[in-house]
Amino acid sequence: MHSTVHKALGALGCVTNGSFRDIDAWAPGFQMIGGRIGPSHAHVHLVDFGKSVNIFGMQAAHDDVIHAYFYGAVVIPHDAVRKLPAAIDLIARREKVILDICRDPAFTPAKLREAVKRSGEIH
Repeated sequence: MHSTVHKALGALGCVTNGSFRDIDAWAPGFQMIGGRIGPSHAHVHLVDFGKSVNIFGMQAAHDDVIHAYFYGAVVIPHDAVRKLPAAIDLIARREKVILDICRDPAFTPAKLREAVKRSGEIH
């Protein structure tokens, strides 16, 4: 229920250093980063909004983007978000050279060394 309320208020997700639960009942697309999944209810109240936070040592400011997945999370400063498309394109072009040779039936370690070298020359 809470994720539905949060989503109705315009939140895309929630960050907590506490626990959360009922993942299967969350509003579709609602995102969560937290300390742990737990079976209990908690006393929850809004303390502040739009401030910097510390999540287990990770500092995040208002409007920063937090990229999280199964293995952890990183903070992308708000002013760096505009640079992401170019950085993603560069990484994708560099990785393609290496992945293409690794998928080639004529793969050899020598060809991989050459692909890694060519990849590093892509700017």
